[in-house]
Amino acid sequence: VMNDIITTMFNKKFMEELFKPQDLYSKKALRTVYDRLAHASIMRLNQASMDKLYDLMTMAFKYQVLLCPRPRDILLVTYNHLDAIKDFISDSPAILNQVDETFRRLIETYNCLSDGEFQLIRQTLLIFFQDMHIRVSLFLKDKVQNSNGHFVLPISGPVPWGTEVPGLIRIFNHKGVEVKRAEFTTAGNYVTPQREGSFELYGDRVLKLGTNMYSVTRPVETHVSGSSKTLASQAKENIAPNPLAKEELNFLARLLGGLDIQKPAGGDTGFRLNLFTSDEEEEHAAQTRPEELSYKVINIEATQEPGRRAELSRILGELDVEEPRPGSAEKGEDLLALMDGL
Repeated sequence: VMNDIITTMFNKKFMEELFKPQDLYSKKALRTVYDRLAHASIMRLNQASMDKLYDLMTMAFKYQVLLCPRPRDILLVTYNHLDAIKDFISDSPAILNQVDETFRRLIETYNCLSDGEFQLIRQTLLIFFQDMHIRVSLFLKDKVQNSNGHFVLPISGPVPWGTEVPGLIRIFNHKGVEVKRAEFTTAGNYVTPQREGSFELYGDRVLKLGTNMYSVTRPVETHVSGSSKTLASQAKENIAPNPLAKEELNFLARLLGGLDIQKPAGGDTGFRLNLFTSDEEEEHAAQTRPEELSYKVINIEATQEPGRRAELSRILGELDVEEPRPGSAEKGEDLLALMDGL
């Protein structure tokens, strides 16, 4: 399952589309891509478990971006993500090469950006997540999230690399010569970082954001807390029609091939993942989840116009993969088969 999902996620053509300069996805468009990736293998999730998985993913990523010591460390968080993914497929050289190729592309594209450009990226990401305040039990237990779903910024620990521990004010004259110093007491216990994290293909990232939140010393519960009314008031999504919706869906049609995922033909061709402790809890979550928080899967039908059909045919022709994947013929619902096998 992990191999199928990671192979799909790091498909060469898919990565090329993602690396093209473009506007940020809408929440609906991101959810559509996420649904396709999560169902790229024989694993299946129903609506309630899918919603829970998506909520956990978005809040974890928001936490990581929000707590980055400096904007450039967003890249170290991403590298931690990729390092963890590489551990999953360490025994699959072909898939590992796909991930390494994306790694090199990230280094080539982003390592050269200025701190100001990373600040713009961080602000853009936080604006995207600013209305999402879903409470997650792991964060609540670690006291990094308040009961209202807002994250707690630490006032102690290492300061960003390249900065000094606060507590000193320097005053300069018009010639740039230091003429006076003043000290002040800080509320936090700050320390100077020992070294900067590695931005290379291999190395110590130092930063722990983006690593496994569910280590052996942490609880394994993944229950998303909060009543329906609280969730609705804290993370209500704007459901007004988006004037860019048509363009976004057209882009997704190009990105995903405009094809629907077909259900498995037989009863034993897949398994279902339940993120709740019981089926009853999963059903209850699906019934009580506010309508505005539920993401409906968007089935893109892009075959009505002859011109668009020809364009999709051309794109699908480009998505052919020369290396055969054993077993993919019996999983027609696999997103990789939709993107590459047709």
